[in-house]
Parts: sequence; structure tokens; C-alpha cells
Amino acid sequence: MDTDTAPWRNTTHDWTRSVDADHLAGIRRDQAAFAPGGLRHLLLEVLAYAADEAECSAGAGRCTVTLHPDGSVSVADEGRGTDTRLDDRGRPVKKPVMATKDLRFFDHPGAQVLPDGHPRRGMSVVAALSDWLVHTNRRAGGAWVQRYEYGVPSTGLTPIAGDGTTGTTVHFSPSGPVRAASAGGAPAPAPEPALVDPAALATAWPYLSVEVVDRRA
Repeated sequence: MDTDTAPWRNTTHDWTRSVDADHLAGIRRDQAAFAPGGLRHLLLEVLAYAADEAECSAGAGRCTVTLHPDGSVSVADEGRGTDTRLDDRGRPVKKPVMATKDLRFFDHPGAQVLPDGHPRRGMSVVAALSDWLVHTNRRAGGAWVQRYEYGVPSTGLTPIAGDGTTGTTVHFSPSGPVRAASAGGAPAPAPEPALVDPAALATAWPYLSVEVVDRRA
């Protein structure tokens, strides 16, 4: 445990650890429980965070879902960006949203139910069940990008130039079994056309406006 961060109060994630390998492995062992229906559930897990940000922004949040030719999916919102803190040496410490449990939802009896009728568990499910995930974060105090492979960071926080905006982009490539589950058991090289229905999401998340961009063609 890092003594620099040990005193911090954990309300959403455990700030004292960057990766919970046992947690990630447990998700991968039981994909049917954590991603019922496959890719659509993973997408809803990501969109739920965009919806949280929208609700905190006076109900005027927007995000874009992009379906890429290689079968990956990205979700870009216009929220505040993912939180960071500074340790006692002034070094940035990123909230471990991708590699540890979200304490508000995972194994929590009062967890939010997502639009597909299954409980919300958080971004670690998406990271664990993706071959890779790239998290781009823009906050008022700086911007960075980080890559994960199977839920484990493969890079550090890499600074990028600010563009005057804030928000988060999560770009992930679901693993082969997730794609197969999305297609009812058959191999699926790319997401199905009806992966996300903005009209249905508007009912579940009235604060969030969703645009879908299909680049697969």
C-alpha cells in the first residue's frame, strides 16, 4: 500500500491500488454473469458514466458512440473528465476506474439497473473483457491518455495537448467471446447494427443525448 495515498477516503474506488488482478480475473471467468448479451452490456456500462456526467451538468449532457471498422467501439462524452489527485510529492494519481471495483455498484445490493435489465457493475467489467482499451481524459487541469490490455495498464498517464474542452473518451475492442455472445454464439467481426438505440436510452437516461456514428462501411 502506498503510504502517500493510504489516508484518502475511498468512496468510489480504492485509490491505494492501481490494479486488482483477482477482480479482473473473476470477471473473465464468468463473462455470462458480468456481460450478459455481450457487447451491448459493455456499451451500456460505459454510457452509464456519461449519463452520470450529464446529470451533473444540468441535464444537458451529450455523447457520441462510434462503431469502428475493426469491431471496436468508442464513447466520447462532454463531462468533467476522470478525477485525479496529487500525492504528497505532487505526482498525479489517477482514480483506478478500469482496474478495480466500483464500490458503488459491484456486489452492491442497491446497484443501479442498466437499460438491458441487468445490474451496473462499472468500467472494470469493460476493461477486463476487452483485448485493449484506450482512455482519453480531458480535465480543466490537464489532459492525458492511457492504454489498458485485458484490464491492466500497459502505459502510464501520457500527457496530451489540451484543446479547450473537457470530457472522457473510452475506446475499447471487445474480446472474441464477447463478440460471439453479441451475435448469439456465432463469430462476430463487428458490432451488430442495432447495438445502441438512442430513443430507448433517452427513456432510461433523460439527461443524456446520444449520437451514433457508424464508420464500418
